[in-house]
Amino acid sequence: MIDQELLQQTVRCLKALSHPTRLGILCLLRDGEKTVCELQERLGCTQSNISQHLSIMRDRNVLTTRKESNQVFYDVKNPELFRVLDVIREVYCDFQAA
Repeated sequence: MIDQELLQQTVRCLKALSHPTRLGILCLLRDGEKTVCELQERLGCTQSNISQHLSIMRDRNVLTTRKESNQVFYDVKNPELFRVLDVIREVYCDFQAA
């Protein structure tokens, strides 16, 4: 029997990824933890917009935070997530080429 709670957790995680800004954040976090300001500069979004997306991903257990002085650093909780994103990109790119 399929674990319904595990399915729901997976759905919440995938929904947390399903936005261009959030995918952009994850691409930047591939190189390591970043602050809101660093993400804002690279993505060209407002600080409040970045913070909203970070909050969604943190609430869905995708990101972790580390506070240092007055800065909060965001990072991917499970680096295996990048493997999932790589597979999605490969499948999508293969689909586009066909």
